[in-house]
Amino acid sequence: MSKSIVGIATTTGQVEKLITRLKSREGIAESEISVLIPDTDGTHDFGHVKVSKAPEGATTGAVSGGVLGGIVGLLAGIGALAIPGVGPLIAAGPIMAALSGVAAGAAAGGLVGGLIGLGIPELEAKIYDEKLKKGNFLIAAHPADGKESDRIVKAFKEEGLEDVCTTSEKSS
Repeated sequence: MSKSIVGIATTTGQVEKLITRLKSREGIAESEISVLIPDTDGTHDFGHVKVSKAPEGATTGAVSGGVLGGIVGLLAGIGALAIPGVGPLIAAGPIMAALSGVAAGAAAGGLVGGLIGLGIPELEAKIYDEKLKKGNFLIAAHPADGKESDRIVKAFKEEGLEDVCTTSEKSS
């Protein structure tokens, strides 16, 4: 089983600052950082688009996420999802692949069910779902070991993230 550290950012500044810190100061690979952003600027009529190259990802992010476009566009696997009950989201990183089945309608329970499937406890998943619906941002990082995990939790808390949770993901 591997772990993930998950938390809620309330501002774009927090998202940018945390991603920059995780990559530069904490040494976390961009492929191990996930972000889930409500697409409040989009047209609300898309299904599922996956982009895995940084230049196209930066474009998708810039169009959909405004200020977040540049920093999130550099993460792996950026794309757009429409989650039942939540609406359009921009996702980047490992969470993109994990939630794409939910976007395609393959899983019941919408975002909460998808987050539970990622190993997030049901109570936390419900909190994250509500916070995303209010326009907040979910950030997750996937540490390689316990020391890295401790540094990530510290970074999340020092950058002011809310509802920070450590989860255990099931290995496939």
